[in-house]
Amino acid sequence: MLGFSVYLGHELTSEDYNYLLTMRNSGFACVFTQLEAPDTDRETILKRLSNLTDWCQKLDLKIGADVSEEILQKLDINVNSVEQIKSLNLTGLRVDDGFSIEMIAKLSKEMPIVLNASTITQEDIDNLKYSNANFDRLTAGHNFYPRPETGLDASWMQKRNKWLHQYDLKTAAFVAGNGKLRGPLFAGLPTLEKQRYENPLAAILELQQYDCDHVFIGDPQLTRDAIETITDYEKEDAITLHLDTEILELFENEWHNRPDVARDVVRLQESRKKHVLSTEPQDNIYARPKGSVTIDNSLYQRYEGEIEITKRDLPCDKKVNVLGQVKDYDLALLDHIGSSTRVIFRKANKEK
Repeated sequence: MLGFSVYLGHELTSEDYNYLLTMRNSGFACVFTQLEAPDTDRETILKRLSNLTDWCQKLDLKIGADVSEEILQKLDINVNSVEQIKSLNLTGLRVDDGFSIEMIAKLSKEMPIVLNASTITQEDIDNLKYSNANFDRLTAGHNFYPRPETGLDASWMQKRNKWLHQYDLKTAAFVAGNGKLRGPLFAGLPTLEKQRYENPLAAILELQQYDCDHVFIGDPQLTRDAIETITDYEKEDAITLHLDTEILELFENEWHNRPDVARDVVRLQESRKKHVLSTEPQDNIYARPKGSVTIDNSLYQRYEGEIEITKRDLPCDKKVNVLGQVKDYDLALLDHIGSSTRVIFRKANKEK
């Protein structure tokens, strides 16, 4: 499952509603929020939360919130009252400090509960079983880390996820956004440090390889290009690459990587047959840095017309014309183009 974040530190507007709608239509199913915001009083938080939960219900989006005993006290909600907690109209909770094992077990019979994946112990799991918690409604979610250099180590997280899966606990983690970032540090909200500035879709796919079942965007916004890329992957099972130049022949045709995956390049299997671009040798010979989109010219004989995308830096070759360049923020996606993967080319959007 994919999720994204909406925070309560500002008045929710039509722009926020439209973002919910866009993300829902892009394949996201759940909203994450927090029940606190700096310099915001109880009544305002509850009003904004009510607005957000109403929107989510209307759009058929699940909504979960990060809660602790301290946060609930500020909202005049008893941490030991199931009914008061249910009155928040949340789909689920990510429980933090102040929740007893017994209360977590009770809540798990009423709604999905997310435990802290990084700190839960064997004793906690044993006690949850003893308290008859509904493990079908329990998930283990990792934190996000606003401060650079404090995000988790990838190998440690993967080992942790494998351990949690032994108890049939699904796992969740965050990737950073690349549009509007959350303050006060504005340095992304990833779980893994290595992903702090990574392409969001590449980070999502990597987390899935690290045994994460659910992935959330931690920051408040993605760019249009990132949303477009995730939409194409979720709905078309395709990797989208944004180019620095407009090449209609690439944009308007359907392309796939060959079933036999090359080490150095993505080879578009339809290209030699379609032959949609000129194969006259270029006057200038260009180097082929990673992400170069190229076509083999007439000097390459039977390979003439083959369109490729370089997966590593390659030298100049008089037999290869360079057509354009994949934008830097999409380069990490090249590693996720596998056997027969569909490839979509688009012109990069100009963000406001």
